[in-house]
Amino acid sequence: MADTASLTLHSYWRSSAAYRVRIALALKRLPYQQVPWHMARGEHLQPAYRSIAPFGLVPMLEVDGLRLQQSLAIIEYLDARYPEPALLPADPASRAQVRALAQLIACEVHPLNNLRTLSRLRAQFGADDAQVQAWYRHWCEDGFRAFEAALAPSASGYAVGAAPSLVECCLVPQVYNARRYGVDLTPFGRVRAIVQACEALPAFDAARPENQPDAPRPAEAAA
Repeated sequence: MADTASLTLHSYWRSSAAYRVRIALALKRLPYQQVPWHMARGEHLQPAYRSIAPFGLVPMLEVDGLRLQQSLAIIEYLDARYPEPALLPADPASRAQVRALAQLIACEVHPLNNLRTLSRLRAQFGADDAQVQAWYRHWCEDGFRAFEAALAPSASGYAVGAAPSLVECCLVPQVYNARRYGVDLTPFGRVRAIVQACEALPAFDAARPENQPDAPRPAEAAA
């Protein structure tokens, strides 16, 4: 590979947003180093991380001194710098469709169900586990219904085109979390088919939370 940039991903094994970027890096076969920040322990909110990532969120990608935050911006940067395989179509209409589907997951579903939101429900409103799970399932199911309604007919097994795109980088982590929270995916046949096609690919397996260096080992308690 002619471009020999040094890539360092600041991540957390269970972060959906970091998971998206790991998928993109794996699809493009880009080597990178990981620096873990344990979000459940609040490490991402401490000065050591805030000093290099003002948003206080993961992921953050360092590229030869450049520091990038926000997963979709990072993936679009990677796609521009390392164009093969493309994660955004060249055709303007298809590109807009990919962005819309990806943002439906990343901007409409995920923010309502991320760690910060669920923690706030517990701390400010006294929500118990059952109420938090009901909240999660409601917004996830609502988003998946909209997602499937927005999909055009496809025989490829993927959302848009014949290969994974930015859409799958966002959808697969969201489905991973949906399974954790007991969301019934039975009504969402297209979602399940897309994710099944992705899970058969080595890049998606490499990006799985359980396969990250900071993931708890089987003998450890998940956190």
